Amino acid sequence: MAAEAERFTVTYRILAESASAAMRRAHDVALEQTVEIPGDIVPEGFIADEIVGQVGRAVMARRGVFDVTISYSPDSAGTELVQLLNVMFGNSSIQQGIKVVGVDPGPVIAERFAGPRFGIAGVRQRAGRPEGGLISPVIKPQGSTSDQLAEIAWRCVAGGADIIKDDHGLADQPMSPFEERTEKVAAAVARANAEFGTSALHFANITGRPDQLVERAFFAKTAGSGGVLLMPGLLGFEIVHQLACDPAFDLPIMTHPSFTGPFVLSPDTGFTHAMMYGVLQRLAGSDISVFPNVGGRFGFSAEECLSIAEACRDPHGHGRPMLPSPGGGMSVERAADMVRMYGDDVVYLLGGSLLRAGDKIGEAVTAMRRAVDAARAERETA
Repeated sequence: MAAEAERFTVTYRILAESASAAMRRAHDVALEQTVEIPGDIVPEGFIADEIVGQVGRAVMARRGVFDVTISYSPDSAGTELVQLLNVMFGNSSIQQGIKVVGVDPGPVIAERFAGPRFGIAGVRQRAGRPEGGLISPVIKPQGSTSDQLAEIAWRCVAGGADIIKDDHGLADQPMSPFEERTEKVAAAVARANAEFGTSALHFANITGRPDQLVERAFFAKTAGSGGVLLMPGLLGFEIVHQLACDPAFDLPIMTHPSFTGPFVLSPDTGFTHAMMYGVLQRLAGSDISVFPNVGGRFGFSAEECLSIAEACRDPHGHGRPMLPSPGGGMSVERAADMVRMYGDDVVYLLGGSLLRAGDKIGEAVTAMRRAVDAARAERETA
């Protein structure tokens, strides 16, 4: 039997007219997330005492909204990340008026799921950027040839980029097949590193059928990529966990938010922004979490973005602290504001705005590098 201290705890934000109503609904959640049978037929003994979620107390967050904790036995999750997420918010995610706002993994789950392999310190070491914000241009657009994308990558490294990220829309398309593109872009980054004495990393976007994902990730490693980009909203969190745990893979992982919007956009259901793009990514083993930046085209607020960054870097969070990577609305003009907002441990994602520079894209990257460094220096002397 798992001791109380070994259980993991999920905090749910429940819409209810009163604390007693919130508690009734929480007891329904505790059953739904574990045995999925009516309470009056739950077998006595181990199942009733250990497997069924144990409801804590209801705390009013605001009128009509209550935060309630439910603890679960690690035995209900086993050793599978998929089942852990299923226990946290499986069937209840289909119901209205329930939102996950926190999780305490407890010692057993924390040991089973180590979190990021590299984290902030490891990515910095691999990229050769011991301090200050990291600059990450995105190579695009879809429809470009592999040679065109490789040329963009080379110019960005020449301009001072730390990470060259595949656009998440680059898959295995006839214009730029996965293997050809990965080999050419990784080779271009390697040539630029050799010429300019840098350590920029290429993160290859990994897509495909479930049986192809690990094979393609290892292909990228063999081709010379310094990391991979994964979309857990489409591929599932398990592939992130599998690669992060594999000592033979040994590359940093960046996760992209595609397909996850419905999990966070409702104020009453799903997950908080910090949970989805901070806590869950760390739990799965991501080292860098991409999310839409305030002022971009997606409408995340400054408060939501800061909550994500804090969850990514929280020293008391799950596993090693990871790097937040805001994307959208990035420019030289906004660099100072972004540095003041996010600080040093951040990956600045530069997308379509860079392409306006054309053949001078490397100079645009250099300008962003200088703007970020100048803003950091100014902040330190203020």
